[in-house]
Amino acid sequence: MIDIGANLLNPAFDADRQEVLRRAGAAGVDTIVLTGTNVASSRAAADFASQHRAGGGGTEGDSLDGPCPRLLATAGVHPHDAAAVRAGWDHDIAALADRAKVVAIGETGLDYYRNFSPRDKQHAVFRRQVELAVLLNMPLFVHDRDSEGDTRGVLADYRDDLTRCVIHCFTGNADDLEGYVDDGYYIGITGWICDERRGGQLMELVRQIPGDRLLIETDAPYLLPRNIVPRPRSRRNEPAFLTWVADRVARCRDEDPRSVERQTRLNAMRFFGIV
Repeated sequence: MIDIGANLLNPAFDADRQEVLRRAGAAGVDTIVLTGTNVASSRAAADFASQHRAGGGGTEGDSLDGPCPRLLATAGVHPHDAAAVRAGWDHDIAALADRAKVVAIGETGLDYYRNFSPRDKQHAVFRRQVELAVLLNMPLFVHDRDSEGDTRGVLADYRDDLTRCVIHCFTGNADDLEGYVDDGYYIGITGWICDERRGGQLMELVRQIPGDRLLIETDAPYLLPRNIVPRPRSRRNEPAFLTWVADRVARCRDEDPRSVERQTRLNAMRFFGIV
């Protein structure tokens, strides 16, 4: 399996990051894409991915069948951080995007649920990152929460020039999904679908995602799947729990879990250009 989005550099993992990686490998996760959310975290993700050796401490290029997954990274500015960018931030992101382990621009987008950054600032920073993805011919990793169609509206201005785009951690409605699918974007599903309290709509909508556009992710340490048995004592999510997301997606789509794992892995390889 490939976890297309995990915040592995979050302080929640400071005490046991290597153990988390080994558990992920043991659970069948062979690749994790570390999410960059501002210049500093993007640089940290790229550095950590570059320093890490898949297979448990071997050299670069060792087999991925070992206990630790390989790590890749994204570089971008989350809408929550849009108000804090400094002059030249886009040049920093572009420079990071040139590194071998960085495979997408983002996480970027719009978030009207929290509004931690003013909407005009979110739009400006988002639009610039879409432009970077087009300029650099890289996939785009997009956050959309309650943006009232504005995220899709910005993307529409660049749709024909975008290489590939994923709507990460999709939590929208039927109209949102239909629009994104019509536009040819990939859809990322997290443990939100495992939450019977708020994921009911997504449990129905996931059936409508074309098989070749479906991706899965943990967004760790957030969105712990509520279907895990036995229930973890901690509320911290981690990449090893991706299998529970795949299982719930499979149940909702009336498919075999192993088939979902294989298909989403192939989709992720295509999306990120992984070989």
